[in-house]
Amino acid sequence: MPVFRTPDDRFAGLPGFPFTPHYVDVNGLRIHYVDEGTGAPILCLHGEPTWSYLYRKMIPPLAEKHRVVAFDFVGFGRSDKLTEASEYSFDLHRETMRGVLEALDLRGLTLVVHDWGGLVGLKVATEMPDRIDRLVVLNTFLPDGTERKSEAFLQWRNFVARTPDLPVGRLVALGTADPSRVPPEVQAAYDAPFPDAASKAGAAVWPLMVPMTPDDPVARAMVEARRGLAGWHKPAFVLFSDADPILGAAHRFFKTLLPTAGDQPETFIEGAGHFLQEEAGERIAPHILAFMARTGA
Repeated sequence: MPVFRTPDDRFAGLPGFPFTPHYVDVNGLRIHYVDEGTGAPILCLHGEPTWSYLYRKMIPPLAEKHRVVAFDFVGFGRSDKLTEASEYSFDLHRETMRGVLEALDLRGLTLVVHDWGGLVGLKVATEMPDRIDRLVVLNTFLPDGTERKSEAFLQWRNFVARTPDLPVGRLVALGTADPSRVPPEVQAAYDAPFPDAASKAGAAVWPLMVPMTPDDPVARAMVEARRGLAGWHKPAFVLFSDADPILGAAHRFFKTLLPTAGDQPETFIEGAGHFLQEEAGERIAPHILAFMARTGA
């Protein structure tokens, strides 16, 4: 399988991202991760089409009290990228996450998930519950192919199907409540991992992997994840933004699905869109710290 590794100079001088890169080999692929601070570990998972840069505003305040790890899935950030869309699968990302948890021996985790990081991360949480103490669920979903998709999602999916050479940075800006909050240099940082169309294969295929019918390959994994989370009795905090036209309605789904989600205060990040970490990372971090403190971290 052809593998592309983004040159290091593409990541030089990124605004607000001074973190030392770390790498681990998982199934023959080099996976990049940020590792800051000490204490009870927090693992932050990005989604489509972002990378660990999405968490740059949250990492410093979280790392004042805890160890914060944020890795890049295969095809994103500083991790290796497969250049053939057909090489990507849900199982590839699932096995990558499992490999990172095992290689770094992460235990007692507070797992923070967003977008596709939720589809993968919440499934793995049900498979490796001994490593995960609590969940923080940010703007994500567990689609099993039976639900009605929002018009915003269908437009997004159709756009990706027509545009494999995605304008990643611009898409992140458009996924916020106010695109002017994402200046050109920050958009360029989201573009940095992807110097050409071939390097974007992973980003181009992820939206097309969302189950559209119950027979889609990922649908079974989502049904299994839902079933596992319905029996989740460790702490869980659902923290969505209030202006996400794609996944905002899933807030109620998770509050109902997770038995312990109702134990936490009803909290929304106001004035933020889908990429709430980009717009309001400084406001999200204190909520996570407070949740960890009141649940014994």
